Amino acid sequence: MSLMILGTASHVGKSITTTAICRILSNGGYRVAPFKSQNMSLNSYVTACGDEIGIAQAVQALASRTMPSAEMNPILLKPKGDGESQIVLLGKPFRDVRIGEYYTETKYLLNIALQAFWKLQDTYEMIVIEGAGGAAECNLYDRDIANILLAQNLGLPIILVADIERGGVFAQVLGTLMLLPDNVRQNVKGIIINKFCGDYRLFEDGKKFLEERSGIPVLGVIPHFDIPLPSEDSLSIKDKRARKTGVRIAVIHLPKISNFTDFELLERHAAVEYIQPGASLLSFDCIIIPGTKNTITDLQYLYDSGGAEQIYAAHNAGVPIIGICGGYQMLGGKIMDSGHESAEGTYQALGLLNITTTFSGYEKTTVQVTRIPLNHSPILRRMGSVSGYEIHTGDTSVRHSRRAFEDEGAVSDDGQVFGTYMHGLFLNKTAVDALLSYLSERKGTEYIPDKAADTLYDDTRYDTVAQQYEMALDVQALIAIAKEGIADMKSRPSTDDIHNA
Repeated sequence: MSLMILGTASHVGKSITTTAICRILSNGGYRVAPFKSQNMSLNSYVTACGDEIGIAQAVQALASRTMPSAEMNPILLKPKGDGESQIVLLGKPFRDVRIGEYYTETKYLLNIALQAFWKLQDTYEMIVIEGAGGAAECNLYDRDIANILLAQNLGLPIILVADIERGGVFAQVLGTLMLLPDNVRQNVKGIIINKFCGDYRLFEDGKKFLEERSGIPVLGVIPHFDIPLPSEDSLSIKDKRARKTGVRIAVIHLPKISNFTDFELLERHAAVEYIQPGASLLSFDCIIIPGTKNTITDLQYLYDSGGAEQIYAAHNAGVPIIGICGGYQMLGGKIMDSGHESAEGTYQALGLLNITTTFSGYEKTTVQVTRIPLNHSPILRRMGSVSGYEIHTGDTSVRHSRRAFEDEGAVSDDGQVFGTYMHGLFLNKTAVDALLSYLSERKGTEYIPDKAADTLYDDTRYDTVAQQYEMALDVQALIAIAKEGIADMKSRPSTDDIHNA
């Protein structure tokens, strides 16, 4: 039993719909797993095996009550800029390609994706497949391994998701159906209308119209709700709205910012703003330089935009500065590249930490970590043990600098600047409380931490999301559709097919 979730466009709610369905099926006693053949995102996650996948598939796996694995997102594209992306294949860096070259690999990558799907099919009763972007990108049909080619090879039932909040929902649904290839359109068995505001009964005539014109049942009209889950990609930054009160934290919005999900728990407790480089930072209580897909390019952008000057001004005013991953590398004295990150050369970094980073190979560190902070920073000494993960290229020499953690990171002599390779630091509630209690004390205000556990990966959130869908979705019809989706074993590719592609 398997099911495909396709969308009428990007950002219509495919990921959260897949998450909800995974939890609903898990609650129903099914062994379920998510799958997305190809994802393009700079927000990624490291599995327990050290494999890198899109964060949305990690969230969906946790909603399914199973461990995230590389097979759930066999192809991850990480944009580097100028039409170039890194291919992460089955959790490991494969190579950098420009878009035209990438499409010459369609057959090979499709077979890799199909093999990963079948491996999951051997283990789980139900696979919930998420497509990418809009399903009806006609100019890409011959190389669309996330939607059309996958649908044609697997022949699974499809649920089409549309976003009514965007407007034009009838054109979204009927236009998409009209443009799909016949052998894909015939497998669309249900429609979900997402992000409806107000009384859903007001859409009864619209639902009837869609069903009459398409011949496909509308399985549910899902209400608009706000239950924070980690953001899948950079489109989500545009939707962020900072709190109006409390500690103000500036996250530098680097051009190639990655893993900004690191700060989404902070967003619930502080006024976190994503600030364009060059804007004044003096009104903020703390500055965070986040991860990036290209440290040197974004470092140069900081200098060119005036962002570095603003960081120096804030530092001179005593504002604490924190660097995560690429941001940590930027805080050092220099970065030496042998041609793997950018052009070969030595680059002057911000000089706020006495560290040096060297890029000497294509290999990437991907590992889950638990670390003990040291007492060299008034923020770190409040934290206790914290967990997260590393995803980075480059090696950093700390020399005689003070360590941030027992075996990693660095802290300035005055304790007001520190950096670490650990993504997810501020997804630890103890780290959030440590930072905000310290910053509140400096402001002369009181910070009262929530007593309840609080994390973006809190299991209860998946049940809450599932409940929102269950109230509006014909779950029994959905399961009946999925039970029709037993893939044809004859279409399963062999290992030889993959190697010879």
